[in-house]
Amino acid sequence: MSQDTNLILCPVNLRHLEVDTRAYDEAVAMAERRDAKLLVATIAPEMERNLNIWDSETYWGEQLQKFISEHPAEGIELETVVRKGAVHRQILKLARERKVDVIVLESANPKVQDYLLGTTASHVVTHAECSVYVVRG
Repeated sequence: MSQDTNLILCPVNLRHLEVDTRAYDEAVAMAERRDAKLLVATIAPEMERNLNIWDSETYWGEQLQKFISEHPAEGIELETVVRKGAVHRQILKLARERKVDVIVLESANPKVQDYLLGTTASHVVTHAECSVYVVRG
C-alpha cells in the first residue's frame, strides 16, 4: 500500500550563478501527480560575509520569490520559506517541523563533479525521517 503524500519539501540553492532546476522541476511534477502541497525552501548562512547582506532573510526571500516567478508551478499549492544556518540541518529541521512526506533535492553541488552524492544530500538521506528523492545532476 502506498503512503499518501501531502507535503513535498524542495530545498533550492540560489547561490549558484545558474541555478539547476532539475530537482525543483521534479518536485513540481511530483506534487502535481500526487496532488500534494510543495514547500520550496532556501537556506541562508548565519552570516553573509561576501555579499554585504544585512537582512539575509529578506534578501533571500526576495531571491526565492524571483525564482518562483521565473519557474511557476501552475496549479500547485506552493509555499516558500527561508531558513538560516547549516543547510543539511535546516532541511532536516524543517522537514520534521512541517511533517514533510518527501524531500526532493539535488545529488550534489554542481561545482563538485567528482562526488556521487554531495555532503548535504548524503546527510539528508541518512538522517531524514521521511522519504528522500535525490535528483542526479
